[in-house]
Amino acid sequence: MTNETPLRPATPDEISDARSHALRFDGRKRTHSGDELMARITAERLVKFLELAGFVVMKKPPGAAHTVGGGT
Repeated sequence: MTNETPLRPATPDEISDARSHALRFDGRKRTHSGDELMARITAERLVKFLELAGFVVMKKPPGAAHTVGGGT
């Protein structure tokens, strides 16, 4: 195995947030095909289904913070 950071199970809130975001945005552009409430409800229902079906979603730890160099 390589020196990759270990994965950990994602929390239900993290999964729901990611799915809700995916339903509301296309990259950085906001979609207007549904409102935030519908996206949140759909994401939460998907998370419940995944849990009941025995899925485990893994997540990497956050990467190192990006710093801006001082320059010369």
